[in-house]
Amino acid sequence: MKVKYLLSISICLTVIFNACNNAQNSTGSTDTTAAATPTDTMTTMAAAPATAMGGNVITGRRWKLIELMGKPVADSINGKEPFIMFKKEDSSYAVNGGCNGLGGKFIVDEEKLRIQFKQGMSTMKACEDMTVEDGLKKVFSSADNHTVNDSILSLNKARMAPLARFRAIQ
Repeated sequence: MKVKYLLSISICLTVIFNACNNAQNSTGSTDTTAAATPTDTMTTMAAAPATAMGGNVITGRRWKLIELMGKPVADSINGKEPFIMFKKEDSSYAVNGGCNGLGGKFIVDEEKLRIQFKQGMSTMKACEDMTVEDGLKKVFSSADNHTVNDSILSLNKARMAPLARFRAIQ
């Protein structure tokens, strides 16, 4: 009886071990950040950079804010250029809306071009014009997808008009 029990356990463990080994090998790497967990279809940027049909990558580039809520944005606000940057290494973003530095983490689903922002740090300066910065905060809390076409990154909500548009400058 004990022998059958031990044999059954060893067979189960062998099957589980081989299944795990095959899953690692099928990704081409033993890097566990490259594969999404079954319960989470969203993957971080460290897993794969966001791309669109044209193969444009959003990470490692500086994106200048050119439009917010359908309105053009000035090149300089309070003497600063409004921009966003996405870092692939730690799935973080850095933003300046013309006053304070904002940042946090982001998650992207490559197949559906979905994006989610998680707020992290922010400086707390008061500036003369805070409208763009306040608008960007709203964009990050409501954007759920993105597109990249002709070096223009759009952050969108559902199928509505873009909430914010950025031009690649780096």
